[in-house]
Amino acid sequence: MISIHSEGGDRLYREALAFAARQVRALVERDPDFYPMYTHHGRWRHDLPAWTHWCDGFLPGIMWILRAHCGESWRATAERYSRRLEPRQFDREVHDLGFIFMSTYRRWYELTGDPALNAVLIQAGQTMGLRFREKGAYLRSFVAEDSLFIDIMMNVGIVFYAALETGDAALLDVAMRHCLTTRRVLVRGDGSTAHEGIFDLETGEFLKQTTHQGFRRDSCWSRGLAWSLYGFGTAYGYTRDPRFLRTAEACADCFIAQTPAGGVPPWDFDAPPESRGQVDTSAAAIAASGLLQLAGMSADPVKGEFYSQCARRILTSLCEQYLAAADPAWEGILQGGVYHIHKGLGVNESVMWGEYFFVEALDRALP
Repeated sequence: MISIHSEGGDRLYREALAFAARQVRALVERDPDFYPMYTHHGRWRHDLPAWTHWCDGFLPGIMWILRAHCGESWRATAERYSRRLEPRQFDREVHDLGFIFMSTYRRWYELTGDPALNAVLIQAGQTMGLRFREKGAYLRSFVAEDSLFIDIMMNVGIVFYAALETGDAALLDVAMRHCLTTRRVLVRGDGSTAHEGIFDLETGEFLKQTTHQGFRRDSCWSRGLAWSLYGFGTAYGYTRDPRFLRTAEACADCFIAQTPAGGVPPWDFDAPPESRGQVDTSAAAIAASGLLQLAGMSADPVKGEFYSQCARRILTSLCEQYLAAADPAWEGILQGGVYHIHKGLGVNESVMWGEYFFVEALDRALP
């Protein structure tokens, strides 16, 4: 279980943000207009497969956060990297439009109030909503019509956003029903989660839980659990539906109970001994940011403070043990991340979602 005796402090987090800024600046200067996904031997540029292009919003998303903490000099670069994503508001090939646009155009719009930026967000949410399957009541994953991923809980927020911005009751219903289906079929009674659910396309009947990234279909892939605790918290923020808060807290409690004292989990909580030593710092970073979000939502102030302290314990461990600062040849920010262990991609490397959610968690933790 995560220890909360050592919370770290603002100075440690500011130093980590300054290191992140140096690493991102070096990437932009070395390889302009490149959107990396994961490192190979610490290098962002390589010819290994991407699987899908779901990470392109994370680098400019970091830039928007750095603008707030490190100065306006980041704004032009953040705008340039964000603007190049605009055509993807119509992208129907991925289930990750929330990742791409909420980290970029949402931050940009909140800064400027430009309605043209909001229009892109709304269109992306509407495009995301087209993934909905009435039979089964879920937003389908990118792999198949019959597939639901826990990851989509991190992207359904853009559907809620578009629905609420436009007053579209049907689109709001899509987002609500997707969350309720995910809650029913992928979140288990102990708060653990499955990666994927499979449905009968003819009847909409739920058939089974399975996995692409976890150890086995009945195990708990740690990044998936982190997606769930964060995503259901986001759904609660949009709806104030207490079912979503209870689910987010159940997932958070499961993550905290199963994670070692330092707050950095194994890649799968049920991984066998021979591979359990492989941590996933990206799961830790996602959980830290999600816990800080949840801390401000809990109806119980004691529980909220507990979540905040656990998040800070995670951040302290990441800053003290996993920053790449000691290796001048390493191009990422955070080591120890995992992309796809079964495919041997991005294992014990820097991964862009880990970088983004680490920086986002630092942003949330700092005053």
